[in-house]
Amino acid sequence: MQEENLDSAIESLLNVEKQMRLAGDVAGTKKAVLDIVELCYKARAWKTLNDQIVLLSKRRGQLKQAVTAMVQKAMQYIDDTPDLEARIELIKTLNNVSAGKIYVEIERARLIKKLAKIKEEQGLIAEAADLMQEIAVETFGAMAKTEKIAFILEQVRLCLDRQDYVRAQILSRKISPRVFDADASKEKKKPKEGDNIVQEAPADIPSLLELKRIYYELMIRYHSHNNDYLEICRSYKAIYDIPSVKEDPAQWIPVLRKICWYLVLAPHDPMQSSLLNSTLEDKNLSELANFRFMLKQLVTMEVIHWASLWETYKDEFENEKNLLGGSLGPKAAEDLKLRIIEHNILVVSKYYSRITLKRLSELLCLSLQEAEKHLSDMVVSKALVAKIDRPMGIVCFQRAKDSNDILNSWAMNLEKLLDLVEKSCHQIHKETMIHKAVLKA
Repeated sequence: MQEENLDSAIESLLNVEKQMRLAGDVAGTKKAVLDIVELCYKARAWKTLNDQIVLLSKRRGQLKQAVTAMVQKAMQYIDDTPDLEARIELIKTLNNVSAGKIYVEIERARLIKKLAKIKEEQGLIAEAADLMQEIAVETFGAMAKTEKIAFILEQVRLCLDRQDYVRAQILSRKISPRVFDADASKEKKKPKEGDNIVQEAPADIPSLLELKRIYYELMIRYHSHNNDYLEICRSYKAIYDIPSVKEDPAQWIPVLRKICWYLVLAPHDPMQSSLLNSTLEDKNLSELANFRFMLKQLVTMEVIHWASLWETYKDEFENEKNLLGGSLGPKAAEDLKLRIIEHNILVVSKYYSRITLKRLSELLCLSLQEAEKHLSDMVVSKALVAKIDRPMGIVCFQRAKDSNDILNSWAMNLEKLLDLVEKSCHQIHKETMIHKAVLKA
């Protein structure tokens, strides 16, 4: 009986909707469409609701405003569905209706996000990731900036969860890190005529600074896969610079510890050196005396004894797995030793122009073969210039000059010599003139 009443009510409303639609009455058509949707919802007739949504969207000459209002209204009922099956069915119906319609692209993106979340909860991460990648939100003019960023970050997270690191990197490049430093108060301009009106972001979308933290945490996950220590360090530095983190010692202390560790683990280059010096100037580092001393050792041009350093910092190193971000990685202990050896070789190259391999291995606390191997690796990676005379067992750190450099240095020396001769002649001539003048007097 109830079904018959519902069917007759829907039939009469469909006739009203047809009259309004053909007359071009936007407000009337919207009201009739919304009444049909509401009627099905109140009767809890979910199958009828899905059928009516499809029917109304396919009617000839259907108005855009009516379809938009219908999709938005039906989206409010998703959370009220009796079971998961009905929920998925309603989301899929709305998704099919909004597919290819630019005026409901934002609603479609939100629907896909909800469906992906359900798939993820069911353990179907690959399916969830594929669903999310169908939507290119960066082209949506009317979507709020924070919602766009949150959507892309969700795409990146799902790619990392399924260990698709190549796609994760491609998606992450859609977000420029500069977008997080934009001043929100300056951005709110009055829309010009003809501009798309940007919708407000939903309440569950995080703020820009929270999104900044999520972005860099995902970047840390991505770079940890490649053991790119310098990039991990830069990501932690960006998190450290967030005002809410800097104000709370419980948050910034573990982040600053990670920055120090990854600076030590990163290979020596100009970017690492610049970050190292700027971190040493940070006043907060005085509260982490051990780490300050460790960074100071790297800046000081002195050989570091690996055994004593490891003994001092082993407990701190092991303790990292209990702090924010977890352990430093499976290869971190080996890489730390390697960085100390590289530092020591650079120090030796600064003080010596020539040194025997035996003495070098003593300074590095390594065997002859290991010292030669590490030195060769650094030469190959162009970290320093050196030549090994293996029969003599001598390492030469001087850069070999080519013929042009030698000629240029000779030309410079000759120029200096001629300048000195000219000055000397001038001084002699001056003295002679003064002496003659004195004699005449």
